[in-house]
Amino acid sequence: MKNAMAATPIWSGRETQLAAGLTVRRVLPAVARRSVGPFVFFDHFGPATLPPDLDTDVGPHPHIGLATITYLLEGAMLHRDSLGSVQEIVPGAINWMTAGRGIVHSERTPEALRGHTRNLQGLQLWVALPPALETMAPDFQHVASTDIPVYCAIIERGEVRVRVLLGSAWGVQSPVRTASPTLYLDLHLPPDAEWVLPPLAPEMALYSPSDPLWVDQTEVPARHMLVLPAQTACRLRAPADGARLLLIGGAPLEAPVRMWWNYVSTDPSRIAAAAKAWANGGFDSIPGDATRVDGPPWPGP
Repeated sequence: MKNAMAATPIWSGRETQLAAGLTVRRVLPAVARRSVGPFVFFDHFGPATLPPDLDTDVGPHPHIGLATITYLLEGAMLHRDSLGSVQEIVPGAINWMTAGRGIVHSERTPEALRGHTRNLQGLQLWVALPPALETMAPDFQHVASTDIPVYCAIIERGEVRVRVLLGSAWGVQSPVRTASPTLYLDLHLPPDAEWVLPPLAPEMALYSPSDPLWVDQTEVPARHMLVLPAQTACRLRAPADGARLLLIGGAPLEAPVRMWWNYVSTDPSRIAAAAKAWANGGFDSIPGDATRVDGPPWPGP
């Protein structure tokens, strides 16, 4: 077991500044690993305490060929898209937006929080849609925190709580409709707990936004991702303060994908067409929001 764990990738991602005081850690894609199951993008933003005058809005921008998953740990965001969806997301809820053949969305500070000091921390992940669904109609799902199912396991040190955000585990099924076998869990381990995590998907990885932990004999620092050995149970051990960790996984990609700016596809010509369409004023707009985030120049013909 120790040798198997030593051979698995572990990395911290790279940090950038989305706005002054708001750090974003990009964990996927990385040199160590391009994808885990269908997940091809993993951003952890915050934690941050933001001053009243800081603008963290992300204006209207396009996507194709993917689904975005937004999950907050602190704060609130307002999602709007070209389907007409308007949804505030708060900690514990899930936003799943299917881009398919094309969608435009924005992520802004809710009006009630503008002009106030506020905390913000969360994760935005992308999954690549299966090749047959890359050009499906766009869609949007929101599941409130109270509707996310929870699995509990009583152990010697207390209770392990697992929120099943996507997919199914231990007979508990998330209400979110995914495009392919996908697993996303939010796990809470009590102080000094040891617990065996079974293999729940063909590919799995762990990430803790704030707590170190041990996986078998491997110490995993906070804000590092660890890919777990395939088809192997792993023993998790929490520190004295307990641990919160996110698990992602699922079936591997059916085919390699290309990513450029906000686009994902197995067919590079679709990415080129989307880039040119956005540059030329294409894509549906968000009702009531005519602004646009300019994309980078398309490097191809």
